[in-house]
Amino acid sequence: MNALRLAVSWLTIVPITGPAVVDRRTAGHAISLAPLIGLALGAFAAGALWSLVSAGLTALLAGLLVVGMLALLTRGMHLDGLADTVDGLGSYGPPQRAREIMKSGGAGPFGVAALIFAVAVQAVAFATLADQHRWLALVLAVTVSRVAVVPACRTGIRAAPDAGFGALVAGTQPRAVVLIWTAIAVGIAVWAVPDNLWLGPVVVIAALAATVVVTRHCVRRFEGLSGDILGAVVEITVSIAAVGFSLAL
Repeated sequence: MNALRLAVSWLTIVPITGPAVVDRRTAGHAISLAPLIGLALGAFAAGALWSLVSAGLTALLAGLLVVGMLALLTRGMHLDGLADTVDGLGSYGPPQRAREIMKSGGAGPFGVAALIFAVAVQAVAFATLADQHRWLALVLAVTVSRVAVVPACRTGIRAAPDAGFGALVAGTQPRAVVLIWTAIAVGIAVWAVPDNLWLGPVVVIAALAATVVVTRHCVRRFEGLSGDILGAVVEITVSIAAVGFSLAL
């Protein structure tokens, strides 16, 4: 229960107080439960999108509003992590300098461009899914983005120097937990695109594989994992998954 409370308090604005003391064991269990938080957020997103479209809004406007709602529900920390990570990757300095840029608190040109691109892609993809009535696909896109943080924190991943959150969760996820959540996501994805039962699983595998590559590159570039990288992983995964599920093949 401590891990679940911690996961909710970390990943949403729901006013639940986490445990007074957080150690790596509890933090690791919270990351293992992150997909469940993603499921709840995905269900909310699908319900909100359906309600807005049913109320007469265009699918595109409704999609944009839902992206904004998800940002509010998560304190915008994943978008902030995406911007900081891209700014760090865009720097030409050594790893220490790149980490300083990520912690500076402002968004540079690379970060702003990444934010605009991510929000636009997600809004259009959500709108397309609404037009196609692929509500399960929308739920799954948001859920898979939280599944992605599990392999990002897999055994063998080290924390970046001076990384507070990264030090708590890096390397905490056993291979079995990674495989279980991946298998569950792939299995459910069979029904994400009813007209093409193969498309959903392929999209999930591609999205998770892409974020594993991104995580590996970021860990190498910044000398370890940080909370910003995990935020970037979430936004990249939901974008890839939503676009993939919206394909008309």
